[in-house]
Amino acid sequence: MIPSYRIKTRIFTVIVILTNVFGNFLLGLGLRQVGSLVGRSPLAYIFALFNPLVAVGVGLLIAWMLSHMALLSWADLSYVLPITSIGYALTAFMGWIFLHELVSPTRWAGVALIVLGVIMVGHTAPRSPKPDAVAEPETVLEEVFTR
Repeated sequence: MIPSYRIKTRIFTVIVILTNVFGNFLLGLGLRQVGSLVGRSPLAYIFALFNPLVAVGVGLLIAWMLSHMALLSWADLSYVLPITSIGYALTAFMGWIFLHELVSPTRWAGVALIVLGVIMVGHTAPRSPKPDAVAEPETVLEEVFTR
């Protein structure tokens, strides 16, 4: 049977990934409609927020940040960041399919490495053992520098 914290971690991991991917996708799509903001006044950025796609994208990215914070409150940073990086691969795929972006073989190779890393990290526990069983950072550094 899967422990409840692992189920909760998996659910929030999916939420973090999906809100990030779709938030960034909609933000990018909306800003393509708005056009270049470089060199324009700061007011242009505020007006860009009134584009519906930009507004929904920003809303999803706010949801991403809140769910990411919740996930980090109980799972290790060294687990959360690598496992949620699958969002980068999904974003590249969505850009290629829906935005007709050209993705070079080198980029696809990088995406493949990300996916491989996510698979490897996914086979580990989302949180470390009890705090008293974990060495203090100073102790770990001392061991590294005394070898």
